[in-house]
Amino acid sequence: MNTCTTSPRQRNIAVALATALCGVSLLSGCSADVDADGTPGPGWIPMPEASGTATPGPAPVPDLAAAASEVPADEAFDPAKVLAATGDAPYAATLRMISEMNGVSSQTMSGRGNFNGPFTGRMKMNPGEFTTEVIMTDDTTYVRVADGAGAEWKGVPRSGTDSPASYEGYAKLLLDAGPSARRGMEEQDGIATYHLSGRLGLAQIASVDPRIHTSMKAKGVTGFDVDQWIDDRGRTIRFEQRFELRGVQVANKATFGDFGPAEKFAAPTNG
Repeated sequence: MNTCTTSPRQRNIAVALATALCGVSLLSGCSADVDADGTPGPGWIPMPEASGTATPGPAPVPDLAAAASEVPADEAFDPAKVLAATGDAPYAATLRMISEMNGVSSQTMSGRGNFNGPFTGRMKMNPGEFTTEVIMTDDTTYVRVADGAGAEWKGVPRSGTDSPASYEGYAKLLLDAGPSARRGMEEQDGIATYHLSGRLGLAQIASVDPRIHTSMKAKGVTGFDVDQWIDDRGRTIRFEQRFELRGVQVANKATFGDFGPAEKFAAPTNG
């Protein structure tokens, strides 16, 4: 596979497509080569520039080690009961995400999309020099490099085999680990949440995130550490994942908010 003739613009389009085609699963242990025509392979992981300069993007996710605000006793809840009562209706939410390699920001993403079902939505990403925009409708992924007026959208049909991550499923896996996973109530951006934490093996992940299970298995990753904060309706407010890949410490960190009913995302126009 020859990538020498790939232009910076093509590569940015490929990066955006690869991320989008992962279903905007935060667990993007995604890594693959890019063909000369800019077509991404499955599972691309962005790597930091040699300079180590951080990519600008969403507001930083709170430090995991920082002390969390206490939650009033009357706002406390049992995460197991909350998750047991959680329905499977799709919902819309705003997403902010940052991926880090050895502590350096390598990609940021922000936007809004539908979760708890096939992912559709609109996102902006900074995987490198340019900002890329992605719109995912029911049947097509559209992407463009937003490097000036007249930027064109490129559409790619969706395969129909998307397997989006179940964040409720991740929370249930953590609870199944026993009392050690229960870190207690913590306030996140003014919201009372329950903090769950633990390490999940690759075999466990297959049931809640089959796409990432396949991707990580191919790369020799055997599991990863997860920290997850859920609200009193079982929705994920914050999610962090850490693992090592070929000697690189990878961290994916995200926050969710502005929840509402599932929304319709239309194909882009020329603007």
